Amino acid sequence: MYIHGHTCISAQETFGNINLDTWHHAVDGKLTAREPVYGGIPPGILRRMGKAVRMGVGAALPIVKKYPDIDGIIIGTANGGMEDCIKFLNQIIDYEEGMLTPGNFVQSTPNAIAAQLGLMTANKGYNITHVHRGLSFENALLDAMILLDAHPGASYIVGAVDEISAYNYNIDYLDGWYKSRLQPGSGLYDSDTAGSIAGEGATMFLVNDQPADAVAQLKALQTLHSDNEQEVKAFLDAFIKKYAGASTDIDILITGENGDNRLQKYYSAAESLFTDQTGIARYKHITGEFPVSSAVALWLACTREKMPVGLFKSGASKPGAHSFLIYNCYKATQHACMLVQKMQ
Repeated sequence: MYIHGHTCISAQETFGNINLDTWHHAVDGKLTAREPVYGGIPPGILRRMGKAVRMGVGAALPIVKKYPDIDGIIIGTANGGMEDCIKFLNQIIDYEEGMLTPGNFVQSTPNAIAAQLGLMTANKGYNITHVHRGLSFENALLDAMILLDAHPGASYIVGAVDEISAYNYNIDYLDGWYKSRLQPGSGLYDSDTAGSIAGEGATMFLVNDQPADAVAQLKALQTLHSDNEQEVKAFLDAFIKKYAGASTDIDILITGENGDNRLQKYYSAAESLFTDQTGIARYKHITGEFPVSSAVALWLACTREKMPVGLFKSGASKPGAHSFLIYNCYKATQHACMLVQKMQ
């Protein structure tokens, strides 16, 4: 499957005028998305949109404008517009099921992003949302790969969107998935404690089966449910041997290392499969942790410019680096790896 267009709204300057040399830091343990001016969305529609829908539609519209002949829309999200869902549920109590705001209800379902995008672009093709927690984006990609196998020549928008909702943040914080605070002077990866920092964002891709003018090729994708690091290591080793040949054929490993010491064993197992010839990069110190953050890693692999030095744990972005392995672990049970080949 080939990737042609790609956009990203995140906590950094990744949309429009991209600038990854200067980073914005977390505030109160949250890396909030830096939303652009949504020029392509009519103001009357924009003010009724929840944040997740706003980011998803805003990230997709530049791709639709450049590639108008889209055969379908496939979105991966773990929570969708959870903030609007909670607002609607609170209204049921506050107004005793009386004068409820329909906008909050419409924007509250996970499929609201794909539905709103389909309505705004008059796209009557395939429209679906995958909601699989930390593997939502990967399942959306798998869906697109299956569709392209059945419908050669088609083109699809595949995206990933999640927001920091007060409801989900509080639950995950109480469950220990976010750090209470970082030690003064320490970075995310220097704090040997449980939890990470919260993030959010929207990433969109235009995919088809045509190599001409493509930015990158997604050569392989696999997922695993396990909490055993040896099983994860064997899974990654088999994936590399089957699709890449050898670990030395991979220029850069991008991991979802997030500063949570409970997950470090999985990332250490992945890194142990590589020699010094492969650069090791990580990205969640600039995006935060959220269920579909692996889409940002894929976006980074697709960018034309070299990856910033500040993303590398070891090694560096080599001139001409074109082979990437992306490995992400979500909450110690959901694992995914993608093999990406940047086009020359």
